[in-house]
Amino acid sequence: MFKNIVPVASGKGGVGKSTVSANLALALQAKGLKVGLMDADVYGPSIPTILGITEKPVTENGKLRPVEKFGIKVISTAFFVPGNEAVIWRGPMLHKMIQDFFSAVDWGDLDILIVDLPPGTGDVQLSLCQTIPVTGAVIVSTPQEVAWNVAQKAILMFDKLNAPILGIIENMSYFSCSHCHEKEEIFSRGGAKKAAERLEIPYLGEVPIVTAIRKTADEGDPVVHSDPSSEQAKNFIQIADNLVQQLKNQKEKGSSKKAPIKISPAGQTPLEIIWNDGAVSKFDAKKLRAACPCAACVNEITGQRTIKLESVPADIKPAAIHSVGRYALQIVWSDGHSTGLYGFDYLRNMN
Repeated sequence: MFKNIVPVASGKGGVGKSTVSANLALALQAKGLKVGLMDADVYGPSIPTILGITEKPVTENGKLRPVEKFGIKVISTAFFVPGNEAVIWRGPMLHKMIQDFFSAVDWGDLDILIVDLPPGTGDVQLSLCQTIPVTGAVIVSTPQEVAWNVAQKAILMFDKLNAPILGIIENMSYFSCSHCHEKEEIFSRGGAKKAAERLEIPYLGEVPIVTAIRKTADEGDPVVHSDPSSEQAKNFIQIADNLVQQLKNQKEKGSSKKAPIKISPAGQTPLEIIWNDGAVSKFDAKKLRAACPCAACVNEITGQRTIKLESVPADIKPAAIHSVGRYALQIVWSDGHSTGLYGFDYLRNMN
């Protein structure tokens, strides 16, 4: 039924995840793919509004038939909950909703199902990844440090649920004036891209903050469909191209990536890593703490390190070490610092 199931997630609300989901689905459909869009954002379902859908799904042969708009099959919690009512559901009800959206809906054969998740790391995300064979997740973040720090929590959650990260999208990357065409970096720029590079996670692309994206979503005809030749539509189309390539890469990927097979216990110094190619790396704890690549330790704009080696306690130790999927280690240090994700390539290049 589904060749690929791709949830679109964010660590926090307000980053434009649903607008990205809708335009990404349209960009994939424009490539000739059979696309479905599941609006699982229970507490704030907005996909029907963004796509201008006013009709409801109907039941045929005992199953719900999703609403079709712009060539995309759509199902949403908004179809079943009155717009003026708040959704107050506990975990079991959310779990049943996710199951019904898959088993009780006649999706037909789809190349890709995009799932617009609610922000955060709650019951909907858990139910999805624990009951459905997710191909991989896409993370949406805005450029500033606070948004990226929260987005990392979503990455860690998907890793714990054995769902790979297909890529990161930086939304609201810059403001482009419609009159003078000058670009203003309102929320800074490139933070998500730099973080993706540090973690060796694919960077799918950036989307500007422009009136046209907001206006077309409010009018129910997203920019990828209403103005496909515009710069912002081309941004989404390029992101869709990059996502398709990542899906291909994932299927073709073997075990050639360098990854740890053994890590010395927390509290031990120096930290020793044995890699799957037989190489052994040893890290001085103080130097490794000073080399933390997170946004709190490196200025994202200048690239200058904000933590100095001499400021690191001489007796610093890793209090806990967690493997983050196939790309990084999260080290919780004895000084309380825990936001650093050390990419495998980053660690290899340090030795």
